[in-house]
Amino acid sequence: MRVEEILSQIDWEAPIWREIKRRILDLNYRIEASKEIEALLKGLDGRYILPGPSGLITRGRDDVLPTGRNFYSLDPYRVPTQTAYEVGKRLAEKLIEKYLLEEGRYPENVAIFWMANDIMWADGEGMAQIMYLLGVKPKWLSNGRIKGFEIIPLRELKRPRIDVSIRVSGITRDNFPMCVELIDEAVQVVASLAEPEEMNFVRKHTLEMMDQNGGDLRSATLRIFCSMPGTYQAGTQLAVYASAWKTEKDLAEVFLYWNGYAYGKGIWGEAKHKELANILKTVDLTYNKVVSDEYDLFGCCCYFGTHGGMTASAKYLSGKFVKTYYGDTRNPNHVEVRDLADEIRRVVRTKLLNPKWIEGMKRHGYKGAGDISKKIGRIYGWEATTQEVDDWIFDDIARTFLINEENKRFFQENNPWALEEIARRLLEAWGRGLWSPAADVRENLKKIYLEIEGWLEETVGEIKGDFQGGSIDVVTVEEIEFWKSKMQEVLK
Repeated sequence: MRVEEILSQIDWEAPIWREIKRRILDLNYRIEASKEIEALLKGLDGRYILPGPSGLITRGRDDVLPTGRNFYSLDPYRVPTQTAYEVGKRLAEKLIEKYLLEEGRYPENVAIFWMANDIMWADGEGMAQIMYLLGVKPKWLSNGRIKGFEIIPLRELKRPRIDVSIRVSGITRDNFPMCVELIDEAVQVVASLAEPEEMNFVRKHTLEMMDQNGGDLRSATLRIFCSMPGTYQAGTQLAVYASAWKTEKDLAEVFLYWNGYAYGKGIWGEAKHKELANILKTVDLTYNKVVSDEYDLFGCCCYFGTHGGMTASAKYLSGKFVKTYYGDTRNPNHVEVRDLADEIRRVVRTKLLNPKWIEGMKRHGYKGAGDISKKIGRIYGWEATTQEVDDWIFDDIARTFLINEENKRFFQENNPWALEEIARRLLEAWGRGLWSPAADVRENLKKIYLEIEGWLEETVGEIKGDFQGGSIDVVTVEEIEFWKSKMQEVLK
């Protein structure tokens, strides 16, 4: 049946359909009222632009319409919202349930990459998850603002309190310090509860660190870490992209060196590398989550640099296998927690190897080719740091972008440097033993790389004037040696 026929059969005077019609017309009006170009020109002219909230309309935030307003973010003292807390609670329950099913015990410590999009896009679902793992609950004022937290009694919680190791993003650190301090205060209070250690892993690990290292209570309760104040790198991605590593130990040391700065109440950016190393030794699994399909774990190198670097560090320091999970709140009514490997497969299938997605990227020529190359570089980064990327993914990347003549010609005509980067990363993955290519790929890969080098030699010779072949990060040998010497100082 055609859409027109379906619509003609609806009784628009019925109360429910009348309300639906009103909502549709209202949304349509506000979409049509969006004036982004006009607002941009007014802003450049120094004129007033009507303010409005920001957020993801894909998560039901229709209050962001019309767009083109001078948007503000949110009130950080209202995070997490009561709705977000319920979502975060379900996330925590799903995580614990999955680990119990697989391991037959509770995870003692969950290492979490806490990103700003959790607060700015999801009203603090991840923050709420952290709180519920600890066994605390926000206390809200009547206007929705947070006035602190309350301890959930063990008889109500019906499980142990789970410890957390948090690598907070630089944007979260700098824009939402009150959220960071609230979580830090919760950790300190939970660590001080007079409860059995088998029911309070925060207390258990705090006492162990004080006993083994002779440290004070404050140092033993540090759980929130980031890079040095004023910096925004996890460090690990720089080592991966510069090929400045040999083993997992190297990546672990880079992560510890760059991210060993503690944050919380009364401590903001102090070097606490040994404390970070000590708490990571107790980690059972590492975790991050996806909020929207608009951004995924290949969207930025910080994902593998931080989550992957944290995983490599926890594995190296603990000497045991560390699981990697990924939460999913794209639909807040149906939250999921899956293996990182499954999340990688999901995004590879739906985007990177999806013919429709590839055709969409090809319409952007040079830029589209570059963006494809960047995503493949990040897949390599995930494999380098976690070894959670299947061989078939690399095989299909090679077949799709290098062996497929049509796609190879697209790169040759639009951005051969991007294809050179793809081929070089695949060769590196093969050379490092991170990937065992299928027979047809092994047969073609080196030959195609030599072909690409031939293109570049011919093309570069014809370039005149200013020229940039692509976006690159330059890391010198001197910088790498300096990092090594500093890492030896702080980690000895």
